[in-house]
Amino acid sequence: MRQLSTDVLLWERSPQRLRSEQVRISVIIPTLEEEKALPRLLARFDDATIERFGIELIVSDGGSKDATAEIARTHADVVAVHASARRQTIAEGRNVGARLARGQTLVFLNADCVPANWQCFWQTIAEWTAERGRYLRYGVLAGPVEVHPAERRWSDRIVHGCFNAYLRLAAAAGLGVGRGECHVVRRWLFEQAGGYAASLAAGEDFEFLHRVRRWTRVALPPELRVYESPRRYRRWGYRRILWQWFLNWLGALLVQQSISREWLPVRE
Repeated sequence: MRQLSTDVLLWERSPQRLRSEQVRISVIIPTLEEEKALPRLLARFDDATIERFGIELIVSDGGSKDATAEIARTHADVVAVHASARRQTIAEGRNVGARLARGQTLVFLNADCVPANWQCFWQTIAEWTAERGRYLRYGVLAGPVEVHPAERRWSDRIVHGCFNAYLRLAAAAGLGVGRGECHVVRRWLFEQAGGYAASLAAGEDFEFLHRVRRWTRVALPPELRVYESPRRYRRWGYRRILWQWFLNWLGALLVQQSISREWLPVRE
């Protein structure tokens, strides 16, 4: 690994699987202590998927003490590791990944999320990247989030069903809304907006999607549905999670500060 900056160590696959002109989509996965969840996602990116859709994989790690970085190097094209004792925010991690990206489409995907329909997911993004399809006029796509059917409880159905319905209505009304677990951004727009607010420990996704409505609208295509791990809901419960989401959303929008001093990781 080489030193990218005083805070970041960089590893790059050599030789790269795709030349720069072949890369159309950069997938940026922020991580912190994700040695259990990360392999399930990275293993899905076989050579056929990478070559067909022009995908590069970038893992931006916040300084994990477990085997996350080692696992990332077996699958990813680029691995950036936060090397400072200072805690990195997820916003900073995403910004680092975006800075290293070669594609014109940036896909931010959390390590514990997997697309519900793999081929449909990437085909939709590929068409959008090529400026085709029904979502052409949108500059940002946010994937609806659910719990995998194998792990889903009645409470998951109710909360996610209601929340996804609210987001669809709000997006249709022109509000910049969506979940941060999966969102897709045109590179020029990300750069014009200045990326994520690096100072926010939480709520950075809400703030970013709200801010980009100055230039575009946000769509929530059902084709981009992802399944996320329910680990946080099981540990803390929906009441606490929803309250934290609301407070951090309010703080990010009104005073540019997250109410949570840090977004504590919950691991299986």
